[in-house]
Amino acid sequence: MNSVRDRGTSREHRRLTTAVKESLRDLNTQLSLLNRRFGGRIELKDADWTCLDLINRHGPLTPSALARQAGLHPATLTGILDRLQRAGWIVRERDPDAADRRAITVRSVRERNSELYQVLSGMNGRMDEVCARYTAAELEVIADFLRRTGTAGAESARELTD
Repeated sequence: MNSVRDRGTSREHRRLTTAVKESLRDLNTQLSLLNRRFGGRIELKDADWTCLDLINRHGPLTPSALARQAGLHPATLTGILDRLQRAGWIVRERDPDAADRRAITVRSVRERNSELYQVLSGMNGRMDEVCARYTAAELEVIADFLRRTGTAGAESARELTD
């Protein structure tokens, strides 16, 4: 009797796991489309926007730290930083704490962030509406799931570069 129930539970778990994976694939597609349209609106390529977001969230950063976080070759990053600086999104500053006087850090121009928020306001408002439907405990589970999914993605990306 238990084995029949276990098989049914196992089958249901596999079905739900497949549904979660399919939903993540759909989410990936929709976020890719949103990022492309967002980048077009603010005149940034996908990789440029990714780097700007990383600088905004984790900066100031050295170019080598940013290259690692973005998974980009340093030479590729140089072009991205040049474009971001020309467009007024970032500044490069000498790192006063570095032993090498040529060392720099990259920081975002925070005054420009309101432009980003304005373009993303529709998505942010929709996410507020989605999250309002969940309890605090459910949101904790969702946030945990998304963090773990992000970690799994980062680990998988590293495997592909090795």
